[in-house]
Amino acid sequence: MKSEILKIKERIQNGELTVQDLFQNTMKSVLENQEKCNSFVTILDPLETSSGNLQNIPYALKDNISTKGILTTGSSNTLKNYIPVYDATVYQKLKEVGAVCIGKTVMDEFGLGATGTTGHTGVVKNPWDESLQAGGSSAGSAACVAAGVVPFAIGTDTGDSIRKPAAYCGIVGYKPTYGMISRYGVYPFASSLDHVGVLTRSVYDAALVVDVIKGKDEKDMTSFDSSSIKLVDALNNQKKEPKKLFYFKELVHIDSYENPSEELKQTLKQFEELKEKASELGILICEESLSRELLEAIPSVYTCISCAEATSNLSNLTGIIFGPQEESSDVFEMIKEHRTKGFSPLIKRRLVIGSYVLQKENQEKYFLNAQRVRNLIVQKMNAFFEQYDALILPCSEREAKSLNPKESVTTSDTMVLENHMAIGNFGGFPSITIPNGFVNGLPIGVNLTAKVKDDENLLQIAARLEEMLGLCGQVAGGKK
Repeated sequence: MKSEILKIKERIQNGELTVQDLFQNTMKSVLENQEKCNSFVTILDPLETSSGNLQNIPYALKDNISTKGILTTGSSNTLKNYIPVYDATVYQKLKEVGAVCIGKTVMDEFGLGATGTTGHTGVVKNPWDESLQAGGSSAGSAACVAAGVVPFAIGTDTGDSIRKPAAYCGIVGYKPTYGMISRYGVYPFASSLDHVGVLTRSVYDAALVVDVIKGKDEKDMTSFDSSSIKLVDALNNQKKEPKKLFYFKELVHIDSYENPSEELKQTLKQFEELKEKASELGILICEESLSRELLEAIPSVYTCISCAEATSNLSNLTGIIFGPQEESSDVFEMIKEHRTKGFSPLIKRRLVIGSYVLQKENQEKYFLNAQRVRNLIVQKMNAFFEQYDALILPCSEREAKSLNPKESVTTSDTMVLENHMAIGNFGGFPSITIPNGFVNGLPIGVNLTAKVKDDENLLQIAARLEEMLGLCGQVAGGKK
């Protein structure tokens, strides 16, 4: 198994690399990446640690994860000066194993975006091509890993916010089963959909990191005891047993699209080639069907539920408890001014949608119906998982989109293909994206999703496909 983390540890142990040189090289890369891609909100001085599984391994942390005494903005003007007084569990666990945080990464504001363009400190650019999106919301985390700055970064995923940027940046993005990693200290977006996860350049490193940050947390009632799930052991002891995957023909057949672009044709062609190669490894990939009505409902269901939950979760951002306070004798005017000036247009639109679907007269038609459809989709997926090891699909219709909004519009024809990874959040299913080649010289990804708590099996399949594809460890520009 290829592992950048183990390689760094081995070089230090063998005397080929000193910790001081590692940190010096990392900080040089940080500053270069910041100038090129704008990955970081805050850059931190690395401090040598004394022990642990990840001793002295540098990493980056998404800026919606609480860090005591360190600026944590959520990439929003409403918290641009906020310094937490406590640590998130995931950050605390990484400190305990000796990992060294070298910076807090730019994100779409509070995670409510998919482009990496709405953070208050500016746009995150794709390290493969600075005219392109890095994807969102974990944009900075993806960009700095893809550029080779750090071997891993922590992100969050509510609809595909780890896995889509991973695909756009040519790296691995892994969202474990809901509740495997504590969300205590993580700014909530949509609590029933939010996951903490990791971005790396190999499946093995994703397993290694998640093994040390997962676990039951008394401070997070949605977390569970995952001590019986041992991801690295599962990869180290993997037997090449036959695996059976499935895909939805409605999303993969080219004749499902009225006017397919050349990029879409290339993406689907590469998916077909992957299917053929996988069969040689004993991985059978079968065709299944999900009703067009359910597939087309995915984006709307996600919008209704996530916006409603965001409206509730962000209601404490009033400018009174914390954040820049507006001057006014009227408390309601003070709150209005704070939110009007502090939130980006995207956040405002989503909160308006959330407020609308939660109004008493609209709840049945929108919010409750969205929950019913979500449940139907999850039931269908659980039925498929009784027959198959995992769902496999392209991550998106094409490579990373342009930063020019006029050139990056998703058509209704490909809306489901662009948003299907929300299924993993609907059911809390473990889901991982790995690189699957290139379109127009830029990386694309393939996504795998498995049943709840079947993370070991999921990563075993991903590792076998990763080895077959030969793209493990790549950094922007095609280097390894």
